[in-house]
Amino acid sequence: MQADRQAAEKLSKAETQNQVQQAAAAKEAEILKLKSSLEQAELSAKLETQAMQQRYEIQIKDRDEMIDRLKDMKARLSTKMVGETLEQHCETEFNRIRATAFTRAYFEKDNDASTGSKGDYIFKDMDETGTEIVSIMFEMKNESDTTATKKKNEDFFKELDRDRNEKGCEYAVLVSLLEPDNELYNSGIVDVSYRFPKMYVVRPQFFIPIITLLRNAALNSLKYKTELAHVRAQNVDITRFEEQLDTFKNAFGRNYELASTQFQKAMDEIDKSIDHLQKTKKALESSVRNLRLANDKAQDVTIKKLTRNNPTMKAKFEALKDDSEPDDAA
Repeated sequence: MQADRQAAEKLSKAETQNQVQQAAAAKEAEILKLKSSLEQAELSAKLETQAMQQRYEIQIKDRDEMIDRLKDMKARLSTKMVGETLEQHCETEFNRIRATAFTRAYFEKDNDASTGSKGDYIFKDMDETGTEIVSIMFEMKNESDTTATKKKNEDFFKELDRDRNEKGCEYAVLVSLLEPDNELYNSGIVDVSYRFPKMYVVRPQFFIPIITLLRNAALNSLKYKTELAHVRAQNVDITRFEEQLDTFKNAFGRNYELASTQFQKAMDEIDKSIDHLQKTKKALESSVRNLRLANDKAQDVTIKKLTRNNPTMKAKFEALKDDSEPDDAA
């Protein structure tokens, strides 16, 4: 019995030890797994940190390069534009290529302030038939570094759009040196049509390119503009014809109304005359009928009828008859 009990205790201890070893092995595996996950997370974090650092360094480098380019551009522009305004600079640049690139173009100061506002310049280009290809309202804005209150480009959008509409221009372009550190406006030609339709913001070096781009784009639609102008001319002719037709119809209608009124009056007078004649006819017919009756009665009168029921007159007529008979015999 004791040997069996000892054997059972050994077996129980062995099983317990085995379970402990299995649990320890499982725990060790879990620890290794967690350790591996932690190492992977640390590695991912390290790689992400390195990538962010590289991106930041690239951004800093790009920013520094952009600042250097802007400084260089500003220096060159300042050197080039010594003694002249931004408007004069743009006008000079345009006139420099006008004879070769824009032979039929109009580019002049907007001096019409009758509406209470005016832009700086108006550009219009025509084809050989005089049909407008493209028109642009320009506004030029320059600001000194010593200016107390710094303006933003968007401060001039609304007024520029109003000037474009009042002067009948298709596009609006703001040539600006404002916000020199703004990366958006320093990137090139900026389309701000999300704020106001057909509006762009450019730096002075893009003044000629924006005109060229808009003019070339408009040339593609020139055929349709020509056809539209032809259709409009036809519509004017049709409108004039319709107006003349309406004038004739209105005059004819008035004359017809007058004639119809006079005709109706004449018809009414005729009806009155007919009615009067009808009454006269009835009166005459009544007179004729009475005369006929009187005649019939006269024809029906005899001495016999007259002396009937009248003994005195009968005796007189018989006496006259008797007196006349001897004379007749003699």
